[in-house]
Amino acid sequence: MTLRDYTANVISASKVVPDGNFRDSKASGVWDINEALDLIKGGNWPNVANINPASFVDGLFQTHLYNGTSADLSINNDINLSGSGGLVWFKDRNYANNHRLYDTARGIRKYLDSSATAAEATNSGSGNSNGISAFNSNGFTIGNDGYINDSSSEYVSWTFRKQPKFFDVVTYTGNGVLGRTISHSLGSVPGMIIVKRTNGSASWYVYHRGVDSSAPEDYVLLLDGTNARINSSAAWNDTAPTDSVFTVGDNSNFNGSGDTYVAYLFAHNNNDGGFGEPGDQDIIKCGSLTSDTSSNVSVNLGFEPQWILIKNVTSSASWWIVDTLRGMPVVNSNGALATLRANSSDAENTSNYQGIVPTSTGFEVRTAASSTLFGDNQTLIYMAIRRGGMQTPTAASSVFVIDARTGLTPEYVSGFPVDFALVKDSNSSSNWIVNTRLMGGKRIETNTDDAEADDSLAKFDIQNGIRSDAVAGDYGWMWKRARGYSDVATYTGTGSARTVAHNLGVAPEMMWFKCRSDVDIWTVYHSALGEGKRLKLNANTAAEDDTSSFNNTAPTSSVFSVGSLGQIGGNGRTYIAYLFATVAGVSKVGSFTQSGATNVDCGFTGDTPSFLLLKRTDTTDNWRVYDAARGLVAGNDKVLNINRNVAQSDDSNLINPNSGGFATTSTLANGDYIFYAIAATS
Repeated sequence: MTLRDYTANVISASKVVPDGNFRDSKASGVWDINEALDLIKGGNWPNVANINPASFVDGLFQTHLYNGTSADLSINNDINLSGSGGLVWFKDRNYANNHRLYDTARGIRKYLDSSATAAEATNSGSGNSNGISAFNSNGFTIGNDGYINDSSSEYVSWTFRKQPKFFDVVTYTGNGVLGRTISHSLGSVPGMIIVKRTNGSASWYVYHRGVDSSAPEDYVLLLDGTNARINSSAAWNDTAPTDSVFTVGDNSNFNGSGDTYVAYLFAHNNNDGGFGEPGDQDIIKCGSLTSDTSSNVSVNLGFEPQWILIKNVTSSASWWIVDTLRGMPVVNSNGALATLRANSSDAENTSNYQGIVPTSTGFEVRTAASSTLFGDNQTLIYMAIRRGGMQTPTAASSVFVIDARTGLTPEYVSGFPVDFALVKDSNSSSNWIVNTRLMGGKRIETNTDDAEADDSLAKFDIQNGIRSDAVAGDYGWMWKRARGYSDVATYTGTGSARTVAHNLGVAPEMMWFKCRSDVDIWTVYHSALGEGKRLKLNANTAAEDDTSSFNNTAPTSSVFSVGSLGQIGGNGRTYIAYLFATVAGVSKVGSFTQSGATNVDCGFTGDTPSFLLLKRTDTTDNWRVYDAARGLVAGNDKVLNINRNVAQSDDSNLINPNSGGFATTSTLANGDYIFYAIAATS
């Protein structure tokens, strides 16, 4: 490194981690120009293998599901609470127990209940009342408190880490002065503020930017109640918050002399978040919409949400909390939306509300939800947090796993929340089941053209795997969505050519399309064939000329194109698309021409594939599935056909593992092939 490589704020020859808001940090050390550009453009540390967790929603917010143990339990959710601070919000899903909120500003074992007005209480640290006993660098530790860790219950925790432009927690002591300002470190104007007196009984008071279009600071909401918005100068002194302070009145609920308070501040990103690999993405939004019982209402966030808090502020109504981990499916019918209420101790409700559903760019409030939860022509406010998977994976094991059925729960273990899975009994003539988080308790099958069907055994509300059909499958192939690797998009056809947004972050190299609402073929796009040809996933046919399916238009990093055909874009029909791409050292979408034995380099740096999907395209041939779990070795391999419901068979030594990829033998027929490979996962 030479002097010309130095950038600003160089103090020593030893690089140190930037603190706080990395963009404004005065980090010392020697940085070369490429490292500086990487930091600015991607929010990454100089070592490309060490991703800055503050750049991505995964390091700032997590929904974590767990079963109580009635014993000390450490929850590892990869959120640094001990170093950065934050809030953990708990709710018993099975029983009518109060919400419990713990934060690092008030300290361990000190909790508040969002559904009650009670003062702060402290767990004793013994017996059955231990609460959070430690905030850790990768999560937190809880004791055997019956509200958050009873062996008879299932629980959800939502963790918010302090970070500029996302979340802050502030404590203060009141002075009784009207118009007092409270400093915060959110670094942007808050979209929502929640204030609670901690040394005495008081409601939870909420500011939200969407409660009024002109002067939201004139109003207050009660988190522990169902009240409509209340016009009150006693709360915020009719003064809008800024990027450094918020204002309170002299009321004892906000600023009583000698009283103590906690405030939770949530940002509203408006194309200024600065998160993600491009460094220009939003992860949290606070806004409003008007409900409609006669038509669906679409909200454009600019991202797909994983968590939504939503309330009617025109009339008396609850604060509804939904998230994709517990169940927020994109339903056609009979979908169970898993809801909790911040203002109620009630257990989780999985009634058939059919209608707060995520989209690739936001969410919809469907007519069923408006009719059941909100009413017509009502102002609804919301806070929405972006789905995870914003960063490109560096290891296949973090986004793909094959597991043999355990017979327990989960039946297929992944080590991460699963977004979609293939399930098949390898030794019988069973169908290939596709279960997908966005579809909830539904199934489609890769070897049939059937529409989606109910599948009560498909369960995704689990942290480290899935529950699926115990009869139909002895193996599960599980994917997690991640930037540049895989994505899932749902949409409704219009009967005309159109573009559909996705969140892959790169141009898809392979896409599988299936009509959910009607019987129709699976349509496959592959970049090696181009946008003027298609394959059928549920058939062995060769590639067909087709300029209609993809509107003869190649996909981009943000959208793909569909035509008007019923199989992919019919008016009023609903669809799901699975998108795949190449990630160096993790996955490879490619093609080759077989002419005798061929070595195919997947770029796996010495590894061989854990999964391989292979299809000849110039003539009829089955879609072949190989994997390391069932045996991918030199010699005969067990092969399945994703387009057929037959049992596995020996492949007559067509494929062998090879350093960095795979090799074909001369036994494989000469011709043109496409493939999709995933690197070793262990």
